[in-house]
Amino acid sequence: MKHASGNSALTRIQSLLDENSFVQIGTDISARSTDFHLYKEDTPSDGVLTGYGLINEKLIYIYSQNASILGGSIGEMHSRKITHLYDMALNMGAPIIGILDCSGLRLQESVDALNGLGSIYQKQAQASGIIPQISLIMGNCGGGTSLIPALSDFTFLEKTNGRLFLHSPDAIMANRKECCDTASAEWKSKYTQNIDVCGTADEIYTAVRKLIDILPANNRFSIMPDTCTDDLNRSCEGFEQTIFDSAAALSMIADNNEFFETKKETAKDMITGFIRLNGITIGCIANQTSLETDQKNDAPVLTAEGAKKAASFITFCDAFHIPVLTLSNVSGFERSMSSEINAASACASLTAAYASATVPKVTVITGQAMGSAGVIMGGKPLGIDLVYTFEHAMIGSLDGTHAAKILYEEEPADIIRQKAADYDAQYNRAASAASRGYVDAMIRPSDIRKYLISAFDMLASKQDSVKYKKHLSI
Repeated sequence: MKHASGNSALTRIQSLLDENSFVQIGTDISARSTDFHLYKEDTPSDGVLTGYGLINEKLIYIYSQNASILGGSIGEMHSRKITHLYDMALNMGAPIIGILDCSGLRLQESVDALNGLGSIYQKQAQASGIIPQISLIMGNCGGGTSLIPALSDFTFLEKTNGRLFLHSPDAIMANRKECCDTASAEWKSKYTQNIDVCGTADEIYTAVRKLIDILPANNRFSIMPDTCTDDLNRSCEGFEQTIFDSAAALSMIADNNEFFETKKETAKDMITGFIRLNGITIGCIANQTSLETDQKNDAPVLTAEGAKKAASFITFCDAFHIPVLTLSNVSGFERSMSSEINAASACASLTAAYASATVPKVTVITGQAMGSAGVIMGGKPLGIDLVYTFEHAMIGSLDGTHAAKILYEEEPADIIRQKAADYDAQYNRAASAASRGYVDAMIRPSDIRKYLISAFDMLASKQDSVKYKKHLSI
């Protein structure tokens, strides 16, 4: 791929698309309004380039805001060009990419600009679940325009010049930019779930091209498998050592060890992203011990933010017929005030996402699957097609020590220890869950890739048998 230099709207498009593939649409459109001295301004293309091109020979529709024309602000004709591009992308069933660098609404056009921004929102909602929508924030994206990336499926934020905000940092009570820059790439990536990848312009262009390779063009056709050059029977020796590094685990399973992680910097207790197995795109979810807590000897806990992140990812995969793989290793729910406030609704959303998804779903229990959290993380009762477990895994309602303290609370410590061991042996072993049909097979960690390739190959013809309903009510 040839990278051009500079920050112009056209340069950004050319840096992203296949060389010489961009065809511009609406070149001669300019601002219609002449109020408040607009007649003095030259507004070529009304501050936004729109058109189509190719990424790895796949059709893409793309727009790029030009900050050198009225700050890239959104006006009547500016928004009309974008909504027209959405109509074309929907009709052709192709992804749409927006490169954002905008000062906000064009004040000289007032309600016309406001109506135009609302029209973009409407088109984004209409396109959601039909074609992939990708936003690249390469400059300012503030106020009402910050909803554009939020309505997209994937958002990339340039770490130096990209700024995303609903209100500027200095407009927030008791805050200053010098104290906490809430518009910065670092802050947005860490504290919100709106950013998938944060990096330099070239890193973003490379990542977007990889993502387009992974995703289907629309929701009407299954993804065509890529040619697999990896060994289908490759053993994953040492896989058990990755139990607390889920990104490494998914990379080990994947064709050619390639894992594309989404929303990497937020809700780090939950890993989401894409791999290929035998050339087929698979959406992946995995528990991860929080780096902040450094609990290397404990199974991760399910947090509200982690559940929210996973639920949104499953919903996307289901909309675009992407199978879902879950690596489950969870000891329970996070114990915190924040969890008491937010976890129930977030975990309900995750439960509903699993239960309502009709794509092939496979879970591997790699460590623990304890209590309700173990069920919520891709448990068999939620309609998971196949559940595998490692022999050493713990699966049950409560660990033996806590169960024994409840059941034998007045007994001496030595009795409680014995009863705890008995409880774990009888109820919390993987073999016990397998004997009751709650898991489909106990497998060796080194065989995980072979089992998963076989499973998703078998499930490829799975049909949607869900009864009609308009949408969930939660």
